[in-house]
Amino acid sequence: MKKSKFSESQIVGILKEVELGAKVGETCRKHGISEATYYKWKTQFSGMTVSHLSQLRELQAENAKLKRMYADLALMHHALKDVVDRKL
Repeated sequence: MKKSKFSESQIVGILKEVELGAKVGETCRKHGISEATYYKWKTQFSGMTVSHLSQLRELQAENAKLKRMYADLALMHHALKDVVDRKL
């Protein structure tokens, strides 16, 4: 997936700009994005602040780390279970 040229804080700033009364079309032209991109961002980031976004990213990273740990432990568990079953 292509990485956005806008940071999350910039995206939140653009969304706030429209919330404060600017027109969507003008804001999109000003920042060089399409209206479809604006509305996609709006569904994804509406109501969030920069601190919420950073907290969300931290939680996603921690969740990914925990999933990897679980997968490793489950694999080890199945391997040990196979060894024990073969000995009996």
